[in-house]
Amino acid sequence: MLTVKDIMKTDIISVSPETEITYATKLLLENHINGVPVIDKNEKLVGIICQSDVIAQQKKLPIPSFFSFLDGFISLSSMKNLEKEVKKISAVTVSQAMTPNPVTVRPDTVIEVVAALMVDSNYHTIPVVEGGKLVGIVGKEDVLRTLVPRNGA
Repeated sequence: MLTVKDIMKTDIISVSPETEITYATKLLLENHINGVPVIDKNEKLVGIICQSDVIAQQKKLPIPSFFSFLDGFISLSSMKNLEKEVKKISAVTVSQAMTPNPVTVRPDTVIEVVAALMVDSNYHTIPVVEGGKLVGIVGKEDVLRTLVPRNGA
């Protein structure tokens, strides 16, 4: 049975929370990858910055909808969500745009679990952590390669 260890990449490209968003975008494009782990000074995984996080900067700011009830106004959107959108749209550093505390898997996780996470939660890149340390990364392409017969097999 295939596990994450069999397909994960161990030559990890990572960034720090202080990295400029433009540099992170360049890394994503030049390396043809969907996501980059964000590592703090203690080499702890603190987030992941994905293409979708960067693309969020191109969104228009959602204007909250209001309705009137008994001469009062009631917001139909959460201020917390609005603040989150504003931060992503105006991000200058990775920490402002990343997804904090990403879902991770262990090297001994079976491929079927990773595939389910990717499909059910729409994840494209999942960090691999062992003993609290980032040891690899697995992406949708890595999982897809398991479906293609190897030469000579």
